[in-house]
Amino acid sequence: MHHHRLLTALVLSISLLFAAVAIASDPPKAAAKSPSIEGTYKLVSRTLPDGTKMMSPDIIGLLTFTKTHRNFNIVWKQPDGKKFSLSIVSTYKLTDKDYTETLLYVLQNDEITGKGLTYDFSGQSKTVPITMSGGSIKIKLPFDPATVTFSGNKLTRAAESMFTDSWEKIE
Repeated sequence: MHHHRLLTALVLSISLLFAAVAIASDPPKAAAKSPSIEGTYKLVSRTLPDGTKMMSPDIIGLLTFTKTHRNFNIVWKQPDGKKFSLSIVSTYKLTDKDYTETLLYVLQNDEITGKGLTYDFSGQSKTVPITMSGGSIKIKLPFDPATVTFSGNKLTRAAESMFTDSWEKIE
């Protein structure tokens, strides 16, 4: 009887040892890391379809992505002195598959077309797919005519037949 208990204890101990070794040798699967676009980006230049290049002080822009919020500000002036400005504050979520943005506040002042000042507090939310390739992240922003491409410390914001903006990360 005593030998039987010893044998049972020995078998149990060996089983537990094998289980511990199996667990230790099988590393846990790392969770898929979500991409990051966090940082502050400064507009360097805008190229128009005819090849004209706009730079500060004729066009100024700043774009910040925190972990959860986006703050976008841009203003430009035409040769005739009329100005256009746009400010957007929103929340966002970025995964390895899509980008979701919810507008909190939009202020647009369009002297160029004469629309003047408009506000949007609608709280609209949209999700769009993203493309990741070779370290770049490409997003067709849901509330913007442009597609943005993040690549290292550079950001390109392009709207077909309208403009291509070059931005650089400053923080």
